[in-house]
Amino acid sequence: MVAAPPLTAERLLRTLEWRVVRPLDGRLQGDYRSLFTGGGLDFTDLREYEPGDDPRHIEWNVTARLDTPWVRQYVESRELTAWLLLDHSASMAFGPVDRQKSLVLAEVATTLAHVLTRGGNRVGAVVLDRDVERVIPPAQGRVQVLRIAEALLAQRRAAADRDERDSDAGGESGHTGRTGRADRSAVGPTGWLARRRQRRDRRAAARAGADTDRARSSTDLAVLLRAASGLARRRSLVIVVSDFITAPGWEPHLGRLAQRHDVVAIQVTDPRELDLPDAGAVYVEDAETGEQIFVDTSDPGFRARLRAAADRRQAEIAAATARSGVELYRVGTDDDLVRSLVRIASLRRRRRRGPR
Repeated sequence: MVAAPPLTAERLLRTLEWRVVRPLDGRLQGDYRSLFTGGGLDFTDLREYEPGDDPRHIEWNVTARLDTPWVRQYVESRELTAWLLLDHSASMAFGPVDRQKSLVLAEVATTLAHVLTRGGNRVGAVVLDRDVERVIPPAQGRVQVLRIAEALLAQRRAAADRDERDSDAGGESGHTGRTGRADRSAVGPTGWLARRRQRRDRRAAARAGADTDRARSSTDLAVLLRAASGLARRRSLVIVVSDFITAPGWEPHLGRLAQRHDVVAIQVTDPRELDLPDAGAVYVEDAETGEQIFVDTSDPGFRARLRAAADRRQAEIAAATARSGVELYRVGTDDDLVRSLVRIASLRRRRRRGPR
């Protein structure tokens, strides 16, 4: 069997141009500004407040003087600077083998960069793993799009290499990866628990040797948002692409970013994060911290608790972004990217126009 050629930035961009950008041209008639910009970037006039207007655009001095709410109107500038804040942390390696969240991240970021630069806009990117791994200053053109795509693909290759090292180390003790069915044959309960402890200890030792330069800790999205605040000096379009699996405390940084910039949040998800498939008894590893637990995925009670926890976490993310004044959109590993972007365009256009 011939292995598929490695995915390069050029191949990814050509594929997206054919599979995503061309259909978008037909569905949106090339009006990508409605997809990415909100109320515009340049102030042009004032008018009385109408239900549905963005409260952030209220002109408080005029409102206080006239005792009636007034809002600022903006017109879209011909060119804008956009920053892509890209979360490429360990949890983004989750998902189907051929379409992990990290690949969806690369597709979304490359598509956004391509359609924005095609309109003459400057696009930069900040890539987060455990820390800010790469800062790509804003620029125009196809070369810039390839630069952003290659940065993300390089992160995917590095993550795959780390996983392979961990898998090889775990394989010496019978570990099967991030999830693996327990083997209880020919051992009693006590012997099986002893074997499990031995495997866990050997895996921990092997991982410590392979990752001595990388602390096993949760991703902190606040690091990415703080970096963007220092980089984006003038008012810009800021697009955060993440799964929002992060340490707490990122919400104030997102809110401060939204006070100065037009911020859009795109959450990359996988259906199995909400409904774990019935795979029997498995080891489950936290991709962020490396912590492992043994669970029975066929237990209805466990599956119900897992779903409730996932729904609760999603509600918290949606509430946090809303409090920050940021729109949150979801793109799943099983979603068609064209339909997802058209849906985002429709929702943003409806929000900008407001109720009639």
